[in-house]
Amino acid sequence: CLMFAVQLDGSVVETIEGATEARRVEALQIEFVERNALQCGFCTPGFLMLATAFLRDHPSPSDEEIREAMASNLCRCTGYQNILRAVRRAADAVADPAAEP
Repeated sequence: CLMFAVQLDGSVVETIEGATEARRVEALQIEFVERNALQCGFCTPGFLMLATAFLRDHPSPSDEEIREAMASNLCRCTGYQNILRAVRRAADAVADPAAEP
């Protein structure tokens, strides 16, 4: 949401379909559904990819770090609270190897 596609010329772009971090992506997808963190679905792939990369770099984030990271993607439907809850729960699930994704 913050840049034009042309600005990515020469960059590697990963999509939700090609995401390589299966456990993290699956945990996020499950939590987005369970926490009602999606409505129209337009922003969902962006949030999932943003959260995947964020949790890769911040495996034990604070709620404030999650809020700050997710602020760069726009959602007009949910009000963000359920998205933040979903990312928090997914972070916790991935951090605990005994937890189901």
